[in-house]
Amino acid sequence: MFTKSFKNSLIVLTLLISLTLFFGRSIASEVGISEDTIKIGQWSPQTGPAALWGAVARGTETYFKMLNAEGGIHGRKLKHHIRDDAYQPPRTVAAVKELVGRVEVFGFAGGVGTATGMAVKRYLNDQKIPWVGPASGSSRWANPPTRYLFALYPNYVDEATILTTYAYETLKKKKIAFFYQNDDYGKEGLIGAKKTLEGYNTKLVQEVSVEPLDTDISSQVLRLKMANPDIVILWLLPKHAAMTMGAAAKIGFKPTWMTTSTLSDAPMMNDITEGLWEGVIFDCFAELPDSKHPLMIKYKKAHDEFAPKERWGMFFYAGFLFAEPMIEGFRRAGRDLTREKFVDAMETIKNWNGGIGHNITFATNQRQGQRSVFLGKCVKGKAVKISDWLEVK
Repeated sequence: MFTKSFKNSLIVLTLLISLTLFFGRSIASEVGISEDTIKIGQWSPQTGPAALWGAVARGTETYFKMLNAEGGIHGRKLKHHIRDDAYQPPRTVAAVKELVGRVEVFGFAGGVGTATGMAVKRYLNDQKIPWVGPASGSSRWANPPTRYLFALYPNYVDEATILTTYAYETLKKKKIAFFYQNDDYGKEGLIGAKKTLEGYNTKLVQEVSVEPLDTDISSQVLRLKMANPDIVILWLLPKHAAMTMGAAAKIGFKPTWMTTSTLSDAPMMNDITEGLWEGVIFDCFAELPDSKHPLMIKYKKAHDEFAPKERWGMFFYAGFLFAEPMIEGFRRAGRDLTREKFVDAMETIKNWNGGIGHNITFATNQRQGQRSVFLGKCVKGKAVKISDWLEVK
């Protein structure tokens, strides 16, 4: 027979074990979190018409490898799950539902594309899954604000406003044409340009569109030339922008070219256009490739260590940029991490310059983290900064 003292000790031991198991489970009970890992999902066009933008997700992967090598976040390593959606919304939906349902990720970082992101925006919010840094400047991420979505990329309407204002006021170019992709991505840029010119009591001299899967755009480029513009603003996929420069060169069409930040990787664009990108003016929301910013130096070292075969450029390190606020949110939320605590922590980020972006701010009713861009120019195959940070007031 067991003694009373032994029985009491056994009861106490059982209670201690039960409490340990209970609290051990509660610490890591949130979906996507274990004692030593956080699962993060990301969709990306690794193939298809927008494959050049696939570098964004590989940049995020490198950023996470760097952080893991430093010990992770509050003792947890980041497990990154990339899915190739080929820039096709149905594939994005399938990928996201698989990452949510089977992989059970905590949240999502990045995610290239406006149409692709819009295909899953409501689903992620309904599931109360955090999504930080969509790799697209759609105004619909933040307007109206939703609890679980934090946009970083300056919106396309603001970008187009800044580019058009610079063309009209600084360059003194009055005849402006707009060449855009016929979807939400391109149309938001078009809206910004048209509204800006309305303020000057004038209009675009031409607006021409292209479909994402078009393989011949020579007729569109000819229509642009016939309008005789001083400036053409491009809101296209990288492949269509490259095709535009080639088609324009063939017919002697030489306006001043301006582009959205989606085409701001000047060295890469200069390479794929075989030098035709020279002189193109673009807007940009992060440090340039040759920047001496301490974080850019650190990120370049991470690139050299973890992804030496990747081309170092804006498309690649944008993957760092879009994930930086998420990491800051993890740090602020602390070790006892839940999705709700993470969202609350993100809302404390005010005028944050701890990354390679500029003055990032979130709040309960503010989900557009950054609104600033600067202008750059392709000079001898390199990106050169030609303005200070600019913001639509």
